[in-house]
Amino acid sequence: MPVIDRIRGFADEIAAWRHDLQAHPELQYDVHRTAGFVADKLRAFGCDEVAEGIGRTGVVGVIRGRSHGSNRAIGLRADMDALPIQEVRDLPYRSTVPGKMHACGHDGHTAMLLGAAKYLAETRDFDGSAVLIFQPAEEGGGGGEAMVKDGMMERFGVEAVYGLHNIPNQAVGTFAIRPGPIMASTDRFTITVQGRGGHAALPQAAIDTVLVASHIVVALQSIVSRSVDPLESAVVSVCAVDAGEAFNVLPQSAELRGTMRALTPQVRALLRERLEAIARNVAAGFGARAEIDFASGYPATENHPAETHFIADVATAIVGEDKVDRAVAPMMAAEDFSYMLAHRPGAYIFMGNGPSAGLHHPEYDFNDEAAPYGASLWARIIETGLPAHR
Repeated sequence: MPVIDRIRGFADEIAAWRHDLQAHPELQYDVHRTAGFVADKLRAFGCDEVAEGIGRTGVVGVIRGRSHGSNRAIGLRADMDALPIQEVRDLPYRSTVPGKMHACGHDGHTAMLLGAAKYLAETRDFDGSAVLIFQPAEEGGGGGEAMVKDGMMERFGVEAVYGLHNIPNQAVGTFAIRPGPIMASTDRFTITVQGRGGHAALPQAAIDTVLVASHIVVALQSIVSRSVDPLESAVVSVCAVDAGEAFNVLPQSAELRGTMRALTPQVRALLRERLEAIARNVAAGFGARAEIDFASGYPATENHPAETHFIADVATAIVGEDKVDRAVAPMMAAEDFSYMLAHRPGAYIFMGNGPSAGLHHPEYDFNDEAAPYGASLWARIIETGLPAHR
């Protein structure tokens, strides 16, 4: 089962869909044009059901196989939203919307799933239903959770669900996956240090929040190096410091903002506990006060073992065993497909995008040469997982 000939035959059409989406990027839940584009295509392909407005602006298409011996259904998910980044490449299909671009390849993900939908609607060589999930707001908006809370899994009878992401600088025609955690949880923190402002020439009369905040930044680095088991993975990064406005004034307050990442709930909880203790106690040691605010993000994306093995086998049938890494290292970025995997068994796989600028980079571009591989993977998951009765 190599790349499907029929899909390769309309690869230019898949690329044209992607170029249209790339030229018209939309953010988070405000993906009305994109969702309309997807729904129109699904109806044109002859999908048996097209539902809009799921999880606010998500779209679900259902294609039923030609044999009807079972009520089984497998879900395939693509994300639709872009990023608030100004594109810098002068492509024929570059973004027409200032300050917005598809810098993560969601245009490619959507186009590939549309390609699979076109093929599956033509052939219907399976028993059961292919549930095609087009999700808004992956980039920080939790659209995956919104679709789950909207009853998507129950409404369409989804028994297992699969997701995919392109990876720059991984060779085209290759896949990578692992059972268990494959992407991290994410939490945001804000530490506000309250001290006593004063004249920079009279530091003894003040409590210097810049100094206190600096010590907190350094001390936080001990969490991963000294509190987390060396065999576990974790990240604590302070990404913004906001303090003061003048060269001769010690500010009354200082603010630190950052992110924490973990692969297990236990480490995730430990990071929060240690960050709060360190910030409060370091500040107290200087006579200052630290206030900590946490904002929980996505949970870790954790692949189910049986479904991981299944999708890896399907990928192997397309590209060969030597081009499927079944034990890839986890990535410490986060992904809201985690919410779907928390409600149904399934797996999330990485697909090579070839030489490319990195994800979320203003020069990034999805590689159209990769699309037939992703579309073929989606189609074969349905045909293999829901085999037709002969």
